[in-house]
Amino acid sequence: MTFCVALLGGSFDPVHHGHVALATLFANLLNPDQLRVVPAGSPWQKSGLKTSAEDRMAMLGLAFGEAGLPVAFDLQEVERTAPTYTIDTLRNVRAELGPDASIVFLMGADQLQQLDSWRDWRQLFDYAHIGVGARPGFDLANAALPAAVAEELEKRRSGIEQLRSAPSGKVYLAEALAVDISATQIRTALQRGEMPNSLISPVVLDYIQQHKLYKR
Repeated sequence: MTFCVALLGGSFDPVHHGHVALATLFANLLNPDQLRVVPAGSPWQKSGLKTSAEDRMAMLGLAFGEAGLPVAFDLQEVERTAPTYTIDTLRNVRAELGPDASIVFLMGADQLQQLDSWRDWRQLFDYAHIGVGARPGFDLANAALPAAVAEELEKRRSGIEQLRSAPSGKVYLAEALAVDISATQIRTALQRGEMPNSLISPVVLDYIQQHKLYKR
């Protein structure tokens, strides 16, 4: 059987229920041999990160540990001194795992709306599949996606079994992710002194409070 790795990238500043829900959804659908979390180092489309890589990885470990999801950390983006681009990360993972492994890059449906602004976005499919977690009723053709993105995704759309058995090039839309959370709203709440208990794991919230993160 083809070796399968699911990749979840992000700033995770902080990790929240949406990240864990997306990973859990595809862990159950794909049953990958490895779930790999790739914390961003210097993501080119976002302003400076608010916490260190060490803090973000500690919070990730707590959140996924509480969820009972074993994960492996891929630190290539943290260790990269230049800005972080997903295409470079996927090239490296493909070089590591070889031509036959199934690599599935996970993202929320909101990220599709900016996919055409990513560097070499069409080439992502040369190295990986894309697994999309979307709310029920989300439709690729009518989701305010850039036309080029909608067209590219529609022709690559496939079933989950094709992601598991082929190395790259397909898109699977999982319409079961009824979670809509942003790290920005969590940081804003924390700066106001509010406790966003419904958005974030209590063990992560405890870590944030103990280490006095996101105070300003």
